Order: sequence, then C-alpha cells, then structure tokens
Amino acid sequence: MTLRKLGKDPESPSGGSPTIYLDEKKDTYVVQGWKVEDRERLDQMDVPDHESSVEIPRRMVQFFLEMEKDVQAPAPEVKKDDSPDV
Repeated sequence: MTLRKLGKDPESPSGGSPTIYLDEKKDTYVVQGWKVEDRERLDQMDVPDHESSVEIPRRMVQFFLEMEKDVQAPAPEVKKDDSPDV
C-alpha cells in the first residue's frame, strides 16, 4: 500500500474522519471527508460521473501545507573545503 496518512481532523469527535492521505506512488492526495449531497452546491460544480466530492474543514489545510514544506525544504548547504589540493 502506498498511502501515507498525513493527518486526521483534530476536532473530530470520533477521531476517525476526515483524513488526508498522500499516495506516494501516484503523487496524489486522497481525502476522506463528508459527502457533498446538497443539490444547490453540487449544481455549482461540474463533477463528472466518475468523480465524487467530499468536504473537509478548513483547519485541515495544515496537513497539505506541512507536506509542501517537506517537499520544498532546501537541500542542506554543502560547505566547500577551502584547503588547497595536495
């Protein structure tokens, strides 16, 4: 399995949902959340039959941002050896 759990909603009463995963093999996020079933909101989106919509609380963005920091972290600086070649 290539899924790595990045975080669960810290305020979820049961501690089980929503959850954000990273699929390291496909380089995609998988989001477990509440089904969007409100017709008014669904009508504002263009969701093909082979896709679905879930929602997560705004506070969970931290898990995406934390992952981005890991990916964008600069490589450690390599110190040049100032001594002359012998």
